Amino acid sequence: MDVLITGGHGVVGSAITDHLGDSDEYEFTLLDVETGDDEGQHESVVADVRDYDAIRPHFDGQDAVVHLALVPGTGGPDSRELGWSTPLSDNLEALHNVYEAAVDADLDSIVFASSNHAVGMVEVRNAPGVYHDRGVRTDHAEPHRPDSRYGLTKSYGEDLGRLAAEAHGIRFYALRIGSVRAPAYDHPYGDAERGVEEGRWERGSDAYEEQIARLKGLWQSRRDLAQLVDCCLRDDTVEWDQFYGVSGNQRRWLDDLDHARETVGYDPQDDGEEWDAPPE
Repeated sequence: MDVLITGGHGVVGSAITDHLGDSDEYEFTLLDVETGDDEGQHESVVADVRDYDAIRPHFDGQDAVVHLALVPGTGGPDSRELGWSTPLSDNLEALHNVYEAAVDADLDSIVFASSNHAVGMVEVRNAPGVYHDRGVRTDHAEPHRPDSRYGLTKSYGEDLGRLAAEAHGIRFYALRIGSVRAPAYDHPYGDAERGVEEGRWERGSDAYEEQIARLKGLWQSRRDLAQLVDCCLRDDTVEWDQFYGVSGNQRRWLDDLDHARETVGYDPQDDGEEWDAPPE
């Protein structure tokens, strides 16, 4: 299967190629605004998703696209109080470009890196208790509850994907990803330890412990993320759907893993509760 990955050199893209790159099942083409460290391992093309004419030729001959690219400066989930910035607007245009190119090139499927922030108000309205398994749960049918303009762009991407599926016959999979981290931080202590390294808090502080509690619910290991993408790429039954991108964490509040398991066969291997300390 020929698969184009936009933003292919980023943290999530590298998780996919690290775990699926040696499979005979896939030929990956990595599209990004610059070359990456894995240059030569997979076909790589330089193009900006904001430029339709630049990206359109690279969709020809592909079976699927995994859309990960995010326009820099979107503000992330902390953009609740920001205006509708140019980067956020550009990111919406990028969504249009990728989906239009996928439909025009007659691809079989789109796998979209949505986010937990599309339903992020579940966390915001229930924090910090939600980090300590206080019974808050949401299933895959949770309506959009974006916690920021960043989350709003992810909600829009899901709706645009449904339109592409129902109006144009391309299968669409939205992955509401929790927290996928670079290899050095691929564990539920990752955010807390990185904060120590950056001088934002001390190990053992309340802030440190809260980061651990949060990530033990929201973490998706790199291998579990790759497995979920693999399940979606292999599937030929879904018209459109959304799945939570989390590992099998006991305290997760994005809780509907049974839906992903029954629909596409996702069987996460990791659980944040299995960790009681950062790796040495």
